[in-house]
Amino acid sequence: MRGLKYQLKNVLRDKFCLMTFLLPILIAAMLNFMGSIDMSSLGKLHFGVLKHDLSPQTVTWLERYGSVTFCETSMELTTAINEPSTNIIGVKANGATIETIIAGDELDIFQQAAATLPTLYQQRTDVAQAEVLILKRPDILKNVQGIFIPTMLIVAIFMSCTFNAMNIISEKEDGVAFVNEVLPMTPSQYILQKIAIGFLFGSLSAIVTACICFQLSWQNFGIMLALIVLSSFVAALIGLFIGQLSENLMIGVVYIKIVMLVFIVAPILHALIDMNELLTMICYLVPSQPSFEGIMALSSENTKTAMKDIGVLAIHCITWFILYVLISTRRKKQAI
Repeated sequence: MRGLKYQLKNVLRDKFCLMTFLLPILIAAMLNFMGSIDMSSLGKLHFGVLKHDLSPQTVTWLERYGSVTFCETSMELTTAINEPSTNIIGVKANGATIETIIAGDELDIFQQAAATLPTLYQQRTDVAQAEVLILKRPDILKNVQGIFIPTMLIVAIFMSCTFNAMNIISEKEDGVAFVNEVLPMTPSQYILQKIAIGFLFGSLSAIVTACICFQLSWQNFGIMLALIVLSSFVAALIGLFIGQLSENLMIGVVYIKIVMLVFIVAPILHALIDMNELLTMICYLVPSQPSFEGIMALSSENTKTAMKDIGVLAIHCITWFILYVLISTRRKKQAI
């Protein structure tokens, strides 16, 4: 119990661990908040015109498609069009029609609008008689959230790995690791003591993130909880391996970054690229792959796939646990 209190104090002192714990929660809350913001105004057209250049009827017609800004001089209009932070389309009279002026650095959608506007103006009488069908505006963040939210959960789960690795490395540098080698503890007791805090904090971070991002039924929440707990346990075990292999803090940070990169890249590539069976099996060797796939499956109410991924994660837990016990036992015998 004293060992757990000591490790808990280390967590509260370690800014890196606290940031890893809080960052997924903050990003999940931000992403959830952004999904409720109406961002349609970002695609609204903005026109710049000279005073007394266009007829009032033409200005009224432009206001149907976007906002109209009046400029006193041609220089002022040119400056507004060339401003990099805006997508203003300049509109001038050209006989019976109009012409548009753009800077060329606008988004494609505004460049296409500028090219189409004169033709649309010439055909405004026919367009006014056309039947207008208003389509439902899609959620522009939906596709991003589909991949981004599981990625945030993977980062939250990875906190277990980060803490355990940093904890063991700091004990090596402080000389505490030599004391641990002679303590009357079995490898299993040492593992459970070492992974407890990192495992609990990683699980808690992922659970809070999942509660913010998902609205799950009690059954699906139980499946999500199983995915998070098993994933955090595997990540905590991998953190022990990194801590044992790292000779100092700098090497440990490099190993953590590499493992975290693999944890994130492998499932994302599997989700975006159509892989063959061999590459799919290789991806499943990375514990984050079944975690990511299970979370994605739960978001689409596919409990069958999620249950399969829980089984894969259980195999990972058993395999990594047995492997670490065998290695720890062998090293302790060699030390004696």
